[in-house]
Amino acid sequence: MPRAEQTQATSQVRVLLVDDHQMIRDGLTLLINHQPDLCVVGQASDGEQAVRQALALQPDVVVMDLTMPKLNGLQATQRIKAQQPHIKILALTVHEDASYLRQLTQASAEGYVLKRAAGEELIRAIRKVAAGGVYYDANLTGKALLKQWHSGSPTTGETTARLTQREEDVLTKIAQGYTNKEIAAQLEVGVKTVETYRARIAEKVGLRSRAELVQFALRQGWLRETV
Repeated sequence: MPRAEQTQATSQVRVLLVDDHQMIRDGLTLLINHQPDLCVVGQASDGEQAVRQALALQPDVVVMDLTMPKLNGLQATQRIKAQQPHIKILALTVHEDASYLRQLTQASAEGYVLKRAAGEELIRAIRKVAAGGVYYDANLTGKALLKQWHSGSPTTGETTARLTQREEDVLTKIAQGYTNKEIAAQLEVGVKTVETYRARIAEKVGLRSRAELVQFALRQGWLRETV
């Protein structure tokens, strides 16, 4: 392979598609492979096969259906993350329920896209999580769903008081899926400053992973749909 072609191939985001419907997998394959920076490296039709394929193929991103035979998407996500935590998991589902968001973040998944969303949104989500961000459908961060979640997850004033306003701002941006560079640009500070804020936040609230920080921001009510 010529050097230019090798460079292009290695720069592509490698995607594993997991869904129990062949037509859906075929359609998504066409959509993803049409993007110059993305490529589908494999498919799986159930949760057990998803785990095997993920470990064998080492994709950058797994697009994971939640409702599947043998192992559901949540169980498959947990197994993949336990063995290969660097693999990004993007859930694709029909379920519009905040409880799924909570379970997925607990399993350290990086994102959640509804099947009814436009193809462009899925592509955007894949790129986002591949770059180290998180991506959650806006419908799941609406006020009604957050209110439902908060009713079962009371917070303490002591926890909130430990963060400064700027730290809350940074944490909210992290939970919304922005990268350090994007946060720095929006807050008009340097990337190193954002990294410092992240380290302080992690130390203060005892959370390290992006998924844990997302859960914390959701419980505090800082992720709300603008109306």
